[in-house]
Amino acid sequence: MHEIRKALRGDAVVLMGKNTMVRRAIRGFLSELPEFEKLLPFIKGNVGFIFTNGDLKSIRDIVVSNVVAAPARAGAVAPKDVWIPAGNTGMEPGKTSFFQALGVPTKIARGTIEIVSDVKVVEQDAKVGPSEATLLNMLNISPFTYGMSVVQVYDNGQVFPSSILDITDDELISHFVSAINTIASISLAAGYPTLPSVGHSIINNYKNVLALSVATDYTYEGSEAVKDRLANPEAYAAAAPAAAAAGGAAEEAATEEAAADEEESDDDMGFGLFD
Repeated sequence: MHEIRKALRGDAVVLMGKNTMVRRAIRGFLSELPEFEKLLPFIKGNVGFIFTNGDLKSIRDIVVSNVVAAPARAGAVAPKDVWIPAGNTGMEPGKTSFFQALGVPTKIARGTIEIVSDVKVVEQDAKVGPSEATLLNMLNISPFTYGMSVVQVYDNGQVFPSSILDITDDELISHFVSAINTIASISLAAGYPTLPSVGHSIINNYKNVLALSVATDYTYEGSEAVKDRLANPEAYAAAAPAAAAAGGAAEEAATEEAAADEEESDDDMGFGLFD
């Protein structure tokens, strides 16, 4: 707790207290600030409050990163699997019975007990037995870590689970874009204009007007070129090859001219003015 207070100094304030006193304090100002009643269901167990105006995710990272190693205690629930690594323990042979009781394979090497292979002595979510706790403490193994975790986030009268801090900006943008697309699709299907669908509606309506102009005698400035292309496709089809042919002829003429210059240059080579 001291390390967490030290790490958060200047950015946040940590407040710990008895749950009964905290509840009494909150109920004392509920008449003026009724939104704080949402905090009461979470005041149970060993909890505290962190007050900050800073970035909540950064504060959470500082809190959860401050952990300390702790020895195994009999009756404690293991948060993860506990292993005893292979190697020399430095213990005298008289303590072999501790290892044998837990099925840890050992041998005597140079007058000390040596563990032959890695052994799992406690499984995750299982209670630590007295024998396991004694052996782990004899080996100076502190398999567990203890620290604080963020349970709930309170902001402007709303309470959120701490998992909300894991949402990134990219995820927010992705959900926002998806929502806009959904609104636009529903608006277009229902024929009800909304801001996300206006652009699509304008394009679709323009296509409809253009199609109507092509199908009838009505002509406007935007449809003249389209109707002319549809009415005289041969003219546009002939214009394209003609342009391509003109370009090809120009390239061919340039190639012939370059070849002629090269021949003239070759004819002059090796002959002087008075030869």
